[in-house]
Amino acid sequence: MLEMKVPSPGESITEVEIAEWLVSDGDYVEKDQAIAEVDSDKATLELPAEASGIVTLKAEEGDAVAVGQVVCLIDTAAERPEGQASTKPSTQKAEAPVPASAPTPKSTTTYATGTPSPAAKKLMDEKGLSPDQIVGSGRDGRILKDDVVKGVPAMGSAASEDRGASRQKLSMLRRKVAERLVSAKNETAMLTTFNEVDMSAIFDLRKAHKEAFKTKHEVSLGFMSFFTLAVVRALELFPDVNSMIDGDYKITYDYKDISIAVSGPKGLMVPVIRNAEQLSFRGVEAEVKRLALRARDGQITVDEMTGGTFTISNGGVFGSMLSTPIINPPQSGILGMHNIVERPVVKDGQVAIAPIMYVALSYDHRIIDGRESVGFLVAVKEALENPIEILMNGDPKKALEL
Repeated sequence: MLEMKVPSPGESITEVEIAEWLVSDGDYVEKDQAIAEVDSDKATLELPAEASGIVTLKAEEGDAVAVGQVVCLIDTAAERPEGQASTKPSTQKAEAPVPASAPTPKSTTTYATGTPSPAAKKLMDEKGLSPDQIVGSGRDGRILKDDVVKGVPAMGSAASEDRGASRQKLSMLRRKVAERLVSAKNETAMLTTFNEVDMSAIFDLRKAHKEAFKTKHEVSLGFMSFFTLAVVRALELFPDVNSMIDGDYKITYDYKDISIAVSGPKGLMVPVIRNAEQLSFRGVEAEVKRLALRARDGQITVDEMTGGTFTISNGGVFGSMLSTPIINPPQSGILGMHNIVERPVVKDGQVAIAPIMYVALSYDHRIIDGRESVGFLVAVKEALENPIEILMNGDPKKALEL
């Protein structure tokens, strides 16, 4: 009998929560088969079977279990059953016998049953009600005015039928995210500055080269590579934005590990592009695709989501026009991208239509001053509006490795 214990998902994590069992008690499982999803305060991870055999569960969904604690047993001596269904305990509960209908008591009716009082009849006429719609509480079933008042819901009141609601415990990951967001609001002097970017030049570049780029590199030429490389350049110009507070000290990094917010099955995750300053357009796009797929498939690890120095969040994929993103602590800045909308702008004294994106930089004012924050965002804007000269050294084909 093999005891399966909770492995350590990462440094500093001492406890996880059983989010969902993917098998039932008594199932036959194969080695390396995912048998459970466990939540830590940083990620949701799959728990693979360490051997083949019949599994016996030792924890319930929602249980908090310590790293190293036994969560299930696997009988490795058991053979694979011919029919999996025959080895599973029935999950269907026996239907409870339907009780015989209780005999309906005979009603005692008199001339007063269903007859409204004068006051009740007046109110019923006003409401358009008939006596068979009201149950009388008076003597011998006589309908009183109060019966009519109680029997007619006031306008705007809750309907008489049941209205559903559900109560579900937040996952450990979601609880930790909530804690971190509240901490960021309470413990940082967070401000947000805004600007707008004319995306025409990037649109033209993508239109001219996206097919050749995808054919050669097997990855799409998206917006994230432009934004990531524009951020890398801006962080070089304004290193305070690439800094963090540690007590009474400021730590400034000479590398750029860019966190990117992506949507996963368990909510928002923030994997990190390591050493983004060393990557080309192809390198950034390939890494973004790799991390997004791992997040979508629930394979992202804790190490892949820790240690970023700056974050880029793209609310535009969900249609957001403008937002004030929340800093991802202990970082000091986060750039929010938004949707791209054709808007009227003035170019060379003339009104023209251009694809415009609003961008927002939220920053910790304890460490980043207004000059740095505004200058950083302007530097990002300049690079995005003139990518050939600033990000590609005047040679798009070379920069895109075509």
